[in-house]
Amino acid sequence: MTEQQPIFRALADPTRRDILKMLHGTDMTIAQVAENFEMTRAAVKKHLTVLSDGGLITVRAQGREKLNTLNPNAFAPVLDWLSFFDAFWDDRLDALKSAIEKDTQ
Repeated sequence: MTEQQPIFRALADPTRRDILKMLHGTDMTIAQVAENFEMTRAAVKKHLTVLSDGGLITVRAQGREKLNTLNPNAFAPVLDWLSFFDAFWDDRLDALKSAIEKDTQ
């Protein structure tokens, strides 16, 4: 498994993407995250584990509770990967624009 695969696996699920959005503004316990979904705490914990394995969140103990925190720095490899395709499409669209402009003259 390559270094980036756990990140993409974590981002592949819409529930996990929703959890990341929730964690954007605040740290949350498993119970707080679970309140927002119609699933068991155990299912939410599995999602949080995948997010943690992907490095997208960190988990720290605070008393008896575990707080889940968004790790925004973990998104850098994803942005790097996407930027390759952004440049690809910029080149393709520029070529299309040139072809259209050439045909209209």
